[in-house]
Amino acid sequence: MKKTPLHTFHIPVMGLAYTIDSPIRVAQYGISSVISIADDDLIEKMRHFYSTKFNLPYEEITQKFHDYRAKRITSYLNLVDKIVKQKFESFKTEIAESKTVLENFISMLPNTSDIKKGFQNLLEDGISFKENIQNYIESHLFPGEIDVNIMTKLDKDNFVKNEQLPTEFNDAHAALRGFANSNLESSVVLSAGMNPRLYSYFENFSDFFPDENNQLRKKIILKVSDFRSAMIQGNFLAKKGLWVSEYRIESGLNCGGHAFATEGLLLGVILEEFKQKKEQLVQSAYDLMIKALQLKNLPFPKNPLPLKITVQGGVGTAEEHEFLLEEYNVDSVGWGSPFLLVPEATSVDQATRNLLINAKENDFYLSNISPLGVPFNTLRGTTNEFLKQKRIQENKAGSSCPKKFLALSKEYDPHGICTASKKYQDIKLEELENIKNTLSIQEIEKSKIKITEKSCLCVGLANASYLENDIQIKGQSQGVVICPGPNMAYYDHVVSLKEMIQHIYGYKSILRTAERPSIFIKELKLYIDYFRNEIENISEMTASQLKKWNAFKANLFDGIAYYQNLLDSTPYFKTQMDIIKQQLEFYKTRLTEIKI
Repeated sequence: MKKTPLHTFHIPVMGLAYTIDSPIRVAQYGISSVISIADDDLIEKMRHFYSTKFNLPYEEITQKFHDYRAKRITSYLNLVDKIVKQKFESFKTEIAESKTVLENFISMLPNTSDIKKGFQNLLEDGISFKENIQNYIESHLFPGEIDVNIMTKLDKDNFVKNEQLPTEFNDAHAALRGFANSNLESSVVLSAGMNPRLYSYFENFSDFFPDENNQLRKKIILKVSDFRSAMIQGNFLAKKGLWVSEYRIESGLNCGGHAFATEGLLLGVILEEFKQKKEQLVQSAYDLMIKALQLKNLPFPKNPLPLKITVQGGVGTAEEHEFLLEEYNVDSVGWGSPFLLVPEATSVDQATRNLLINAKENDFYLSNISPLGVPFNTLRGTTNEFLKQKRIQENKAGSSCPKKFLALSKEYDPHGICTASKKYQDIKLEELENIKNTLSIQEIEKSKIKITEKSCLCVGLANASYLENDIQIKGQSQGVVICPGPNMAYYDHVVSLKEMIQHIYGYKSILRTAERPSIFIKELKLYIDYFRNEIENISEMTASQLKKWNAFKANLFDGIAYYQNLLDSTPYFKTQMDIIKQQLEFYKTRLTEIKI
């Protein structure tokens, strides 16, 4: 039976812990969300927590088990699947038996939903309501997707003593195997760019290939920042007989977590290209996939499989949500950071939630704290920041590095070492000490900051769930790292799940400030600030860098021109039109002033 999505939004992955159990919280209402499967230690503790909560059998999978990482992930995903199905059955019974519960549920569905109209018709036809409601529920309601996320770059080699294990025991490979072996019929979201070795590993699992009925038991979603990247990665997978079911376009800078800036391409321009070239994307991949499946003697579809285009990053109003759906024909819009203020949907400890509530625009910033060396969106004033600074002041910089998921640097150790670890920072600080006579005081301080500013994300991004659920935290205190997008600055109070959904669909607004800039203006400002910062901090300009930055600047000018033309033709943003046009001119002037 074809599943019709109940909602036009989804909850993307947030950190390691913030959406670790979101499907258990919201899937029964038809809301899709994404679990990070990077941290098997957190996953195992959450499996124990939920097994106890729902009175289900639990046997610990320790690190002594063969292939423990994959087994932990499989077991947790199977548990989530089981709990979601139980909660969904209970919810169906509730709405069949209580008109109040049904009416409350209807109030959370978009007005464009045929299912909503069907429920409303049943309520109006009171005579046969009880006879027909059960059949209607069974044929039209489905739980939201339990999707998982793998950051493709987090694929550390693993060792037993000094012997390197085969590639399939690398972190991302084991995570993929954990998902592939689970009972889930959902999708894996691949983020952070292409990992050819990992992509090739998909061929080991039959669930990712179409069956005789052209169905995919498990699907692939690629998180991408532009069309070129989508085409390259999609075709790479298609040559192996693998179909990408969704391209999840994320703003390069106006998003949470790691920020992968484009070459100055703005979100509207990128979405326009996907809209114009979607058929090219589909046909190119389909032709390659058919050849590969025929060579493998596997069933192949006579027509291309469904392909969704979705978008996320910085959306904040019902009008922006509707505009993205209508103007660019996207299938769903991701709402991430605002859900951090919805206790029914995300796992956040109270102290961190209070920090989010009180934070202003300048408290959200693009930092260098990630050991991956990629800019990372975070928030000032976290407990992690406080504890890290305390260790630096006591000459004990760096983390004890208990989890080692980001131990990817092979500079000093063939096993890999994390740049946030004490071990790594001690070596770097000693090297600096040996050459300090050749440097100015300012250069020494700058170098020290560069070495010690890295945070232990493995622990910091997991601690919120431990704190919220009263799970014991062992080892060195790291506090909490949180990674909201800049859009979070305009949300200032805790809201219920119903209130957030009604905000998304325009039934009410939870924003209490008129100062929030449009999604497109905010992203443009972030790109101009990023561009200015990069130019100001470059030590030496080479010919290739000059070419790159000139292209970056030209792309930003093109983006501004695109938005100016768009505003002249769109029926949206009428109340903000003059302000947005003035802001575009203002940022165009600011961009002109930046000299390369």
